Amino acid sequence: KMLQRVLCTVLFMGALPSLAEVSQGHISVVLLGATGDLAKKYLWQGLFQLYMDQVSSGHSFTFHGAALTALEPGQRLMFDVLKKLACPPDESPNRCAVLKDQFLKLSQYHQLKTAENYTVLNREIEMLLRQEGLKEAGRIFYFSVPPFAYTEIARHINSSCRPPPGAWLRVVLEKPFGHDLESAQQLAAELTSFFKEEEMYRVDHYLGKQAIAHILPFRDQNRQFLDPIWDRHHVERVEIVLKETVDAKGRTSFYEQYGVIRDVLQNHLTEALMFLTMELPANVSRTEEVLQSKLQAFQSLRGLEKNSAVLGQYQAYASQVQEELQKAQDYISTTPTFAGVLIHSDSLRWEGVPFLLTSGKALDERVGYVRVLFKNRAYCTQSETLRDAEHSQCKAKQIIFYIGHGALNTPAVLVSRNLFRPVMPEGSWREAVGQSDLHVFGQPLSDYYVYSPVKERDAYSVLISNIYHARKDFFITTENLLASWGFWTPLLDSISHQPLRLYPGGVENQQLLDFEMVSGEVAFTLAEPVELLNPNRLMPSDYRTIQSKFRQSPLVSAWSEELISQLASDIEKTASRTVAQSGQFHMALSGGSSPVVLFQRLARHHYAFPWKHTHIWLVDERCVPLTDMESNFFSLHNHLLQNVRVPYFNVHPMPVHLNQRLCVEEDRGTELYAKEIMALVANASFDLVLLGVGTDGHTASLFPRSESGLEGAQTVVLTESPVKPHQRMSLSLPLINKARQVFVLVLGKGKHDITTLLSRVGHEPRKWPISGVSPSSGQLVWYVDYEALLG
Repeated sequence: KMLQRVLCTVLFMGALPSLAEVSQGHISVVLLGATGDLAKKYLWQGLFQLYMDQVSSGHSFTFHGAALTALEPGQRLMFDVLKKLACPPDESPNRCAVLKDQFLKLSQYHQLKTAENYTVLNREIEMLLRQEGLKEAGRIFYFSVPPFAYTEIARHINSSCRPPPGAWLRVVLEKPFGHDLESAQQLAAELTSFFKEEEMYRVDHYLGKQAIAHILPFRDQNRQFLDPIWDRHHVERVEIVLKETVDAKGRTSFYEQYGVIRDVLQNHLTEALMFLTMELPANVSRTEEVLQSKLQAFQSLRGLEKNSAVLGQYQAYASQVQEELQKAQDYISTTPTFAGVLIHSDSLRWEGVPFLLTSGKALDERVGYVRVLFKNRAYCTQSETLRDAEHSQCKAKQIIFYIGHGALNTPAVLVSRNLFRPVMPEGSWREAVGQSDLHVFGQPLSDYYVYSPVKERDAYSVLISNIYHARKDFFITTENLLASWGFWTPLLDSISHQPLRLYPGGVENQQLLDFEMVSGEVAFTLAEPVELLNPNRLMPSDYRTIQSKFRQSPLVSAWSEELISQLASDIEKTASRTVAQSGQFHMALSGGSSPVVLFQRLARHHYAFPWKHTHIWLVDERCVPLTDMESNFFSLHNHLLQNVRVPYFNVHPMPVHLNQRLCVEEDRGTELYAKEIMALVANASFDLVLLGVGTDGHTASLFPRSESGLEGAQTVVLTESPVKPHQRMSLSLPLINKARQVFVLVLGKGKHDITTLLSRVGHEPRKWPISGVSPSSGQLVWYVDYEALLG
């Protein structure tokens, strides 16, 4: 029997007390995404560390790697990783070799793709336990997969892979947990329909960093020293900082969706903030009390406003996005890669104390720390060179939880010698011996009591151990997660239009990102250098707008930036006027690359736009899922919808994805959209339709010689595009021509030929569908930039 052979071998090595004790309970660990980057870098090593630590704990283990990859290649990939597992330096080579060999024997790969695969896995676990005569203690499912896959996996586990009654289930989830409060609520609701709160462990790997994990124990063990000074009367300020020298290259797809605040501040740095500001429970080992204190600390935070943050973006980021995500050369990203945020707590203990949370990419050094700086009212008569660090009250007083990297290059706790000698747990932390010539925050290391871990542990090893021990206070509960998003979402909404400071990156940043606190707000210390505002862009100084006719309709033409500005203003005026008259504004927007800069302009500069009363419709859509980057709705959402406050029910994506199928005629998506338009839009007459023009003269998804949509009674049609993706859904020409206003936007030299052609041809929609746009009782206006118009 496999498990008994393994256990006997380990027993022989002197690692286990008795086979009977070992057999008291079995734990199955299932790692989903077992061949992914996170699993390769950290998770398998963490699971091996768990096995080494707990092999004599009275439990037996099996480890199940799982992924979508087929059995043979998946198995090969997984075991390539397992063979490279390393033992900690303090582990004896003989014991390590035996345990590694046993760990490999206890590990197996499964393809988990369908509901049936989960049923088979469950059957295999049950069969193994029967064969070995073991009782099941519990199962751990580690989700090292993207969050969009959580719900389906959760459904399969809940329906066919739960352990039997009496055994526990622990489900481990990796961030991101949503994009804002609304998406986090939605994901939480989906997961809680399958799992109980006590079964879910949301990982923030910074809670496994040894310096962060020690903040609460440090406060607890040093209450006698800290109680008199851990408050607004004694603390000058707190800095929570994570600086990185690397940029976002290779990760721009993720970064464009999240940015530095969602990636680092909303989770890692906020958790450290909670450990500092929460009231200490009487017993910090009681998980429920710790979690409740954290929640109360969230509730006492003062709401953030736009001026609570300074934002930056390193200069190369835009070109990296353009290259990696195939964006146009004029694409503008509003994603911050640097943020400094000022936070205040309104609790009695912390009122008035500034908490500065700072993080960024492409900075001058890699370092992370939490620094509590105390007020100093002393004046020392004796010269500085003669002062003794331990007794001089004039030296800075601070406590630093040093996360790692930087000058020290190790986790550490530093306490100024003129504060107190801290109590540190023997066995896990030791005082650093031999003071080097290093300086930390302008002071030599000899000015501090310095402690570092006896044994450095990777964050994931710490967290996996805490999952095994069911230490929920090292993880993010649903309630605390929603409290965090509730705190950060208003700031994220308010800064989505805020201009970013460009910075060159690395040491060249110099003082460019320094910021200061003034009247409860933050602002960059240095004025923005002019050359960084318009890097190497020579634009004509005469933004003269041509007002004339094109195809017997009004024409507005200018250089592209000025043209977009004019178009955005005209759309806002139309919207405001329409809302004043009828209470709501119905606007249908085209996809493609041309409107992207317009969407960004509307999102960043038109704060008076009546979004609350605006309905947004699609002119056309590619037959791909709405989450696909090819989707017009995906682009519209990324560049406009997520940055403005349009009511959820006022957004009307085209139903191209029904019954898990794309644009299948029997699913009647076109009829559904037509009915929705008839029900909500008076006389099916949109207030404004925005169109573009293809180089072949198509508009919307109405292509030359199209079999449907150019005439007839149908209002919404399925069409065929000559380029991929071929299937499209589109408003018909007759429906477009019922609109009160139609704006046509044409940008770039690539459109010069079709613009010239259209200026000469008549009404021939079968050859050039755009030539058929002629509102029956509305107005058509052309917005054509100089490059398209003049070449």
